Amino acid sequence: MPQLAPWRLLALLVGLTMPPLCLAAAAAPERHAGEILLSPGVATANDGSAMPYEIGTLHVPENRDKPGSRLISIGFARVKASRPTQAPPIFLLAGGPGVTMLDIVLDQDDAAKRRVKAWQAYAEVADLVVIEQRGYTLRGDLMNLTTPPEPLDQPATIERDIEATRALARGAQAAYPQADLSGYSITQMADDVNDLRQALGYRQISLVAASFGSQWAFAVMKRHPGLAARAVISAAEPLDHGYDLPSHVFAAMQRIALEADEDPALKPYLPPGGLIAAIQATLAQRFAPGQTVVVNLRSEDGGAQDITLGRGDYQQALVERAGDASRFPEFVISAYHGRHEGWAREALDWRRAGERALINPLVNIGLDMSAERKRLLWSDPALPIIGAWNFAAYLATQGEWATPDAGDAFRHPVLDTTPVLFVQGDWDLSTPMENTLAMGPYFPNSRTVIVHRAQHNGPFALLRSRPEMAAKVQAFLRTGETQGLPAEIALDPVRFVKPGFAPPSAPQS
Repeated sequence: MPQLAPWRLLALLVGLTMPPLCLAAAAAPERHAGEILLSPGVATANDGSAMPYEIGTLHVPENRDKPGSRLISIGFARVKASRPTQAPPIFLLAGGPGVTMLDIVLDQDDAAKRRVKAWQAYAEVADLVVIEQRGYTLRGDLMNLTTPPEPLDQPATIERDIEATRALARGAQAAYPQADLSGYSITQMADDVNDLRQALGYRQISLVAASFGSQWAFAVMKRHPGLAARAVISAAEPLDHGYDLPSHVFAAMQRIALEADEDPALKPYLPPGGLIAAIQATLAQRFAPGQTVVVNLRSEDGGAQDITLGRGDYQQALVERAGDASRFPEFVISAYHGRHEGWAREALDWRRAGERALINPLVNIGLDMSAERKRLLWSDPALPIIGAWNFAAYLATQGEWATPDAGDAFRHPVLDTTPVLFVQGDWDLSTPMENTLAMGPYFPNSRTVIVHRAQHNGPFALLRSRPEMAAKVQAFLRTGETQGLPAEIALDPVRFVKPGFAPPSAPQS
């Protein structure tokens, strides 16, 4: 059964207690495409300051390509500019796909209050509009699929991942029979942004986006040329780069390793060649194809459980752990020395049943990629190290999901004179730096700032922590001015986690 938004659940419960005549009188009014509903609210930032906002619902066709398509609801929030401004309103596009942002004003926990402060900073420049994603919104449908548990006595394999993804594709429509799943595409999401822009009465907008949000922003610029006055894009994901090349992911690992290899506390644990040599040796000696290890995990109550780990588990864990540079060397070193318990406990959690936002496969598989990009993926020299986990299951089930192929004309980049500020971390594995560098030539009015040591969420965190940089980005959003922006900037050095055991050459404590 689809998950119900809280206001829908409340309406259902109230409706069950009302007599028939009242039910008819309380029927929801007919809605129209492009119509919005707004209500006011006040959120509190972590410094105690108040942020007035409007929370709203936008009604749009589920599939604009089909006449008579039913209407669906998409949530958004607007924070009016703190003072009159001539700058275009800022539309903030979330990542994912399958990420909600309205919880920032609805939950009001400590993390949300910190984000409220960031929203207030944007409102110093212009109106801020935060739009949610169709099919994953607190003011409409939150569509999820349940992923089955993985067996503990077998290593992870690409083949089983493909079959699990295929089962999700078969069950998607049955899980949401009322939905036209063909409408949950990135092109429809781009049109949602334009519909909200029109409904709020704006002529042009600025885009601020990261990760999948950047891909969404590229789609907006492709579908609606001239709509964006300017854009700030972090962790860029071009339209034809939905699946990262293994070599680009591995290059980010190498950049982390270059610094970790010089850490005096880690040197005694490392073989000649450092972290990268340790990875290669672990793959060759402990996790060659078909080779596994069985880890016995004991619980606090004295129970025990075995889990089998193989090459695929190691490849996935490499990428996951490298997403937190401070923990990456400790994982590589522990696996190299045959100490797998910490990793095995995490793998135990990964193999449990979980939930996946339905729009994630719908959007990614519908967007797909060009034939030349696929050839690069399957011939990539780092494939034996990273594996095909990032793309194999989605490529194998292309055509089994409802969303249509977006086509090469949409995926391929074109020359675009929109002023763009790219902010990119060189330690980002989720959207490697090479993605941003590839887009530069297509945006001749762009400026790129490389943030050394920044990972996937690092660039925007940098802007929040460095007032001088934040001021320059705000100036760009006001006027498009890029004077004074550096080509490179560095985060503070990372404190790498030290392994919890003595180096092999030292006496065991």
